[in-house]
Amino acid sequence: MGLVAILLWGSSVAFIRALSESLGPMGTIVHAYLLGGAMALILAGLLPGGLGRLRRLPRRYLWGCGALFVTYTTCYCLAVGLATDRGQVLAVGLVNYLWPSLTLLLSVPILGYRARWLLVPGMLVATAGMVVATTAGSGLSVAGLRASAAANGLAYVLAFAGAVTWALYSNLTRRWGGEGGGVPLFVFASGLVALPLRLWLGETSAWDARVFGELLYMALFVTVVAYVFWDQAMRKGNVVLVAALSYSTPLLSTVFSAAYLRVVPGPAIWTACALVIVGAVVCRLAVEERPPDP
Repeated sequence: MGLVAILLWGSSVAFIRALSESLGPMGTIVHAYLLGGAMALILAGLLPGGLGRLRRLPRRYLWGCGALFVTYTTCYCLAVGLATDRGQVLAVGLVNYLWPSLTLLLSVPILGYRARWLLVPGMLVATAGMVVATTAGSGLSVAGLRASAAANGLAYVLAFAGAVTWALYSNLTRRWGGEGGGVPLFVFASGLVALPLRLWLGETSAWDARVFGELLYMALFVTVVAYVFWDQAMRKGNVVLVAALSYSTPLLSTVFSAAYLRVVPGPAIWTACALVIVGAVVCRLAVEERPPDP
């Protein structure tokens, strides 16, 4: 399930960007997550126990992980939607995909896993990938960082905030989740929270057959299937193994986004992609799924 979620998420950046260009960043969240959430709630209602299971969820999981989920979806979709052009979308996506490394890093204090010294260089390499991605085209320097921040620093900040939030969510789901998943409720709540923001911003939508098709794919597969599968993997699977498999997501996302959005990645993007992946691999080697010795 974790692997399927990772494969589906490899297409998320491309579809969020394509939909944002037609529906607006907040409109994408509203339409995709309300539709996806409604489908997930209907499905949950048909399963044994029905929607009554949601009322029995642990409160700290329901409110804590729910708030993190809504925050992540908002930050992620806005970051991709607010990118100045399709070229910057690739860089924003790579910043977001720091979450595999951050998930492993945070598994140490949250889940009590043991870390070796390799965790430090692993995080440094992954962070270097983020820096290279954000300075693509501006030069790898302090001046380059300032130029990127001036051009569209908000998109990068939102992408990084999303990465941290999703790493927290993934670990706390394991710790607080219990036996039931609240993903259907979290998905629907994401759309509800975005609705007043979209109305306030006054976004408009342009619909055609392509937009309907992209929205259906986004709502059903990227939103419902991927998030439900990931929640199951985090609660009942091997967190370290699944997080390790997720280090392929930056490559999948970059390749798929470049093809779907018709963007040619430059050397800096490929370098950043490699650094983010290598950093995640090193972090995986540094973390063991067992508590430290007393």
